[in-house]
Amino acid sequence: MSGDFPSSVLFCCDHNATRSPMAEGLMKKFYGHRAYVQSAGVRNDLEIDGFAVAVCAEMGVELQRHRVRSFDDMHQWGDDISGFDLIVALSPASQRRALELTGTFHLDVEYWPILDPTGLGETREAKLASYRQARDQIVDRMIARFGPPTEA
Repeated sequence: MSGDFPSSVLFCCDHNATRSPMAEGLMKKFYGHRAYVQSAGVRNDLEIDGFAVAVCAEMGVELQRHRVRSFDDMHQWGDDISGFDLIVALSPASQRRALELTGTFHLDVEYWPILDPTGLGETREAKLASYRQARDQIVDRMIARFGPPTEA
C-alpha cells in the first residue's frame, strides 16, 4: 500500500457517468466512512451509465441514484476542490483538468489509467464484460493504494 489513507478522495473522469461513479461507490463500500468520497467529471452531459450500474450491483454497490456532476458543478454547489486530500483521475482529460484546478493548492493528483468501457462490445454480454474489466481494474488499483477492504 502506497501513501497514507486520505481523509477525503475525489474520483474524476470524462463525464462522471461510468468510471468515477464506480470508483466512488466501490470506495464507499470497501472503506465505509474512513474517508469522505465524491466524484466528478470534466463534463456532466450524460446520465449514469446503465452498464456501470449493473456491474456495480453485482458487487453490492448501488449507483442507480448517482447524480452526474462536473468540476464546474462542484464549484457552483459549494464543494471546494482544495478540500480534498487526494484526487484520483481515471482518464487523461480528467487528469489534465484536475491538475489545472489544483495548480495553486498542495494536493495530490494520481492518475489511474482505467479502461473506458463505453462503446466496447457488440452484444449485451460483451458490453458487460468490458464494464466488469473496468470495474475490476478500479478494484485492483484501489486495494493496491488503500489496502484490503475494511467493510463487508
